[in-house]
Amino acid sequence: MRSRKNTPRVLLDTSFILPSFGIETGKEVLDGLGRLEDVKAGIYYSRFSILESLWVIARISKGGAFDADRFDLGLRSILESGKYEEVREDTGAFTEALKLRLLGHNDMVDNILYACSVAFNLKFLTLDDELNDFVQAKRLINTIISHKDIC
Repeated sequence: MRSRKNTPRVLLDTSFILPSFGIETGKEVLDGLGRLEDVKAGIYYSRFSILESLWVIARISKGGAFDADRFDLGLRSILESGKYEEVREDTGAFTEALKLRLLGHNDMVDNILYACSVAFNLKFLTLDDELNDFVQAKRLINTIISHKDIC
């Protein structure tokens, strides 16, 4: 991963990836993405968020609300534009994700993303209050930020 001096380095939760695919996720997400742009943050994603996005898109496309061209454009933007950097999960991240599950947090995608944020010293941009509460209750390293915390 490349280092960006004096700029925040932020791992995006899936809800912050979905707008690239044309999926509306609300004002908070758009505000957060705008703030990331304003501060010229280093933006990171995980392929697990791409997988989770596919699950969301598959679910909503049953109602006919799927735009294949927009999906393709969004996917190419994330994977090929150079604007986003991929987090490459390692054995430590997967081990930590499993430990989180055993501690009681059931969402394995969130566990993997959080574990990567700790392992790679990234802020984890999420709207997930449940994960945030869990991290605080278990007194884990808190890398979690909300859209309001970006500066």
